[in-house]
Amino acid sequence: MKVVIITGASSGMGAEFTRQLDKELSDVEEFWLVARRRERMEALAAELKHPVRIYAEDVRNESFYESLEQNLKAAKADIKILVNNAGYGIVGGVKDRSREELLGMLDVNCRAMMAVIMTCLPFMNRNARILQMASSAAYLPQPKFAVYAATKSYVLSFSRALAEELRPQGIYVTAVCPGPVETEFFDKAEQYGASYRFKKLFMMQPEKVVAQAIGASMRKQVIVTPGLGMKGFRLMTKIIPHGIILRVMRLLK
Repeated sequence: MKVVIITGASSGMGAEFTRQLDKELSDVEEFWLVARRRERMEALAAELKHPVRIYAEDVRNESFYESLEQNLKAAKADIKILVNNAGYGIVGGVKDRSREELLGMLDVNCRAMMAVIMTCLPFMNRNARILQMASSAAYLPQPKFAVYAATKSYVLSFSRALAEELRPQGIYVTAVCPGPVETEFFDKAEQYGASYRFKKLFMMQPEKVVAQAIGASMRKQVIVTPGLGMKGFRLMTKIIPHGIILRVMRLLK
């Protein structure tokens, strides 16, 4: 059975990946959607032309991976596309946030991302695609967003290495590194305080980000940074020492 698996599928980027891939793919038999909010995924499934299998699960739970692996084996699954999208961030200084909040970001953004990859890889074959949701935050350390930026640096570094490991097998990995996207992400991220105001100047719509991400994946591109503003930001972080950029950011709060 040819399947697409999308984590964090109940809203935002995950839901948009689901909609666009549903329209574009004709040779896939099922979409497997993973998130905690069942009712959101059921509403999304009603929009799709493909059959949907819903996993209302927390990706931090080991029992989810045991169940997923069993179901993949039972279905004799051939995963054509994996969108590793589950993740979140919280704005605030390290000393101001709880251990649970900070370690939760590590668990979801890094540990669960790895667990999804390790569970799904045995069921992926030549010409399969993996889209890893990193962030432009991966390009630069970010005070008051330190843990989130560090987790996304991990995702980016891991994805680039994984792309090289899997290329001989014909499995292609794309790290997606957008700037701010108009989704529910900021509802959670800014619950304790606002991020840098200038970031909102680069806000993109999820439809455009997802379309560029899918296009990059089909072209076997390892990194995609949607939006001209964020492309410029990436170039700046390569040219200008990070210490100088961070000093400028202090003035732009």
